[in-house]
Amino acid sequence: MGKTIAEKILSSHSGKDVKADDIVIADVDFCFGQDGTSALIIDNLERSFSKGEKKIFDRQKTCLVVDHNSPSSNSKVSNIHQRMRIFAKEQRIRFFEPGEGVCHQVIPESGFVKPGFLIVGADSHTCTYGALNALATGMGSTDVSIAFASGKNWFKVPQTIKIICKGKLPKGVYAKDVILYLIKKLSANGCTYQSIEFSGEIIENLSISGRFTLANMSVESGAKCGIMLGDTKTEQWLKQKGVENSSFVFPDENAIYFGVQTYELSNLEPQVAQPHTVDNVCPVRQLKDVSINQAFLGTCTNGRLEDLRIAAEILKGKRVKEGVRLIVAPASRQIFLSAMEKGVLKDLIEAGAIVVPPGCGCCVGTHQGIPADGEIVISTANRNFKGRMGNPNAYIFLASPATVAASAIEGRISDPRKYI
Repeated sequence: MGKTIAEKILSSHSGKDVKADDIVIADVDFCFGQDGTSALIIDNLERSFSKGEKKIFDRQKTCLVVDHNSPSSNSKVSNIHQRMRIFAKEQRIRFFEPGEGVCHQVIPESGFVKPGFLIVGADSHTCTYGALNALATGMGSTDVSIAFASGKNWFKVPQTIKIICKGKLPKGVYAKDVILYLIKKLSANGCTYQSIEFSGEIIENLSISGRFTLANMSVESGAKCGIMLGDTKTEQWLKQKGVENSSFVFPDENAIYFGVQTYELSNLEPQVAQPHTVDNVCPVRQLKDVSINQAFLGTCTNGRLEDLRIAAEILKGKRVKEGVRLIVAPASRQIFLSAMEKGVLKDLIEAGAIVVPPGCGCCVGTHQGIPADGEIVISTANRNFKGRMGNPNAYIFLASPATVAASAIEGRISDPRKYI
């Protein structure tokens, strides 16, 4: 019987010939926690250490990242950061300090992700690494602590839905528009506990940055993971990060899918997700009368150099509308430096942007850029649930970096194509 990518990866990591819906114990290639989830991981591990175990399973295959509160917003958070720092030093594992970037950017940047890997992280957007042909999924802190201790975890082999994106994206339409449109079609729970395999000309023509965007938001349809096929672009990107001899995992021609859905996207328009659900999506033209108070560019979804450049090209020589705040959070220090060297940050700052340290920035709603009651935010983040940015009385719209930049200029939700 033919296998999907998810079935192949879980077969190789469990040492069994498995299929969808099987339950397996599988070896994990990499696991991590961030500052919002690591305290419980450390609690669990220290309890196991008291019973005789004194170290995690492999210090080369684990890390801790400070990104959700970067830098710290209060003394309680600082104490968590300190605890993470001490634990990482004791265990001799990689620790990413505040300002180094978002976990889902610094981990692949550091060469920790390889095609065919099985990765678990204590963060729901761990599925981002599927862009590199890995099976990556978020888990709760207790499950991730088990992976830290044993290098293993249990998995239900997911059914797979294959999504084929055909055509050529029009000018001014980007990966974020594609995934918002797909989530609208799939719904917020349409792929619950499934693996999504992305394919088709549009996926092939996306940059790795664009593929990260799609994989990152796979979970917003309920998916366990979102996986791309490996190709020359993947191989070149990995080589730049020090990963050689990539061995890609491909589905069998006779693989059995839960479903196959094909979308022709040659006429796709810029898309926007309206409050308060990610699948409440419509074309940008339907929202042209919605004024905004804040625009946010960044996060693990769209904080990469390509995203910042797209926005900077629109904003160069222009000004953010008076009364609007444009906040920019590069996804990593490496991206921050590249954007600075290439003049991208200069264009953004001259247009009126506020640049915050690399990290999650406004997205999680714990410190930077919390909107006031009744304010409207347009953001490149991945979630717009009520209270997501720290205020349940605010309204969050999700869009591409281009749409966010155009909206910041006009002070209302705007079609970016006029600026392209």
